[in-house]
Amino acid sequence: MVVEDAAVVRGMLIAMLESDPMLRVVSAVGDGAAAVQAIARQTIDVVVLDIEMPVMDGLTAMPLLMRASPGTRIIVTSALTARNAAISLRAMVMGAADYVSKPNAGRGLHAADAYRSELVAKVKALAAGVREQAAGPTGWLGRAAAPAASPAYPTRPVPRGFRPEVVAIGSSTGGPQALFQVIGGLAGRVGLPILVTQHMPAAFTRVLAQQMSRQCAVDAVEPGDGDKVHPGKVHVAPGGVHMVVERGGDGRPTIRLSQAPPENFCRPSVDVMLRSLAATYGAHVLAVILTGMGTDGLKGCEQTVAAGGTVLAQNQATSVVWGMPGAVSTAGLSSDILPLEEIAPAIHRLVLNKAA
Repeated sequence: MVVEDAAVVRGMLIAMLESDPMLRVVSAVGDGAAAVQAIARQTIDVVVLDIEMPVMDGLTAMPLLMRASPGTRIIVTSALTARNAAISLRAMVMGAADYVSKPNAGRGLHAADAYRSELVAKVKALAAGVREQAAGPTGWLGRAAAPAASPAYPTRPVPRGFRPEVVAIGSSTGGPQALFQVIGGLAGRVGLPILVTQHMPAAFTRVLAQQMSRQCAVDAVEPGDGDKVHPGKVHVAPGGVHMVVERGGDGRPTIRLSQAPPENFCRPSVDVMLRSLAATYGAHVLAVILTGMGTDGLKGCEQTVAAGGTVLAQNQATSVVWGMPGAVSTAGLSSDILPLEEIAPAIHRLVLNKAA
């Protein structure tokens, strides 16, 4: 379903989505109230939801849509401004699966084509996840529940005497809500530095750090180039650049921000972050891969494990998209594959060097 008040934009979105033969727009409405009525009448896998609309805006409509159809995934879309970034991030923390920024009309056909490609890819990934979950027993969000771990996904034992010195978290689609639950569960309990790479535009990551500080009672920052890594602080990779950690001239772990090419079509990239941490911290890295589309983090987790570190992955039942954690789990790199609510306690146990 497309929810957009501007008729021209609504028509454009329908055309973009239906340009892919695997997608069909079953409903298109002009405000949030009409969307709530429409979703009660039919089965909808994914909603593309505008933020600013008359009658009922997207943020007001979201909880009503989620209550009416718990398994439906929501993608919020808006112009990329600081104000809209804050509103859209709030929507994602409330449960929206992802965000796509509307193209600037002055940027021409290339921007529109890039927008179409991003939107179609995200809708297809979310719809596939909904369909996979609908095939299983009822679980998270009223849809499918896969077991926390499966014989198909072997796990690795935690190295004997493993003592992490840094926690690194990678996430993408559905990540903000998952991050807030994990980081909130660690507040005041883990004195290690925490580094986060969440796939987001540059306008969003600073807001993400600010909201994380307020809502999770942690010291979260978007670091600058050359900043030191601090114990007990959450360092959120800025959008549009890679975040790596190297030893500075004083021997202390130091953050460097890089404009190197995207990896896995992502900048910042989880792989880039984990690769640098394996080189800097060796066997003392605890990597956590949360919900997300694609396979970013897979190669980085391979390097983490090769260096003697440990990996945790979110399970399929609680992931919005089981791409990133699924890739790591399928490769047998995880020491545990856990429901979202069990990840913070597992991190705490490993930091204390206690067995589960």
